[in-house]
This record gives sequence, C-alpha cells and structure tokens, in this order.
Amino acid sequence: MHVLPDDDSWLTEERRAIGHRIRAERERQNLTQERLILAAGIDRVTLWRVETGEESKLSTLLRIARVLGVPLAELLGE
Repeated sequence: MHVLPDDDSWLTEERRAIGHRIRAERERQNLTQERLILAAGIDRVTLWRVETGEESKLSTLLRIARVLGVPLAELLGE
C-alpha cells in the first residue's frame, strides 16, 4: 500500500503532467486547440483547464484520448 503525502500537492503535479502530455500529443499531431475542441465536443475553457492541470472529468479525458487516438493510460502516464 502506498502512503500518500499529508498535502495534496502531488495531485497538482500529476494533473499538470497529464495536461503536458495531452498538449504535447496534440502539438505532435499538429492539431490546433480549436480542432481538438470541436472533435472532442468540449469547450475552450475545458481544454484550457485540462492542459494547465486543473480538475478534469474522466469523460473529458476519455474524449480527448479518443480524438488523439491514444490510450488514456498513455496520457495518464501509466
């Protein structure tokens, strides 16, 4: 069993890492934010929140992974 730190700073770091992987994959595929937003059926603020490491719904991450054509586990860093 893993012992978690007393604070939630690790959550912020993990969310930022996920956002960075999503942004990097989007850019690698030469997708603009606008194209990803339209294809995933999300709004601009939602994508901004994901890419900057804010809270994200699992359904949003699944939509993004599907549009990018990568397993969600890859975006999560698993």
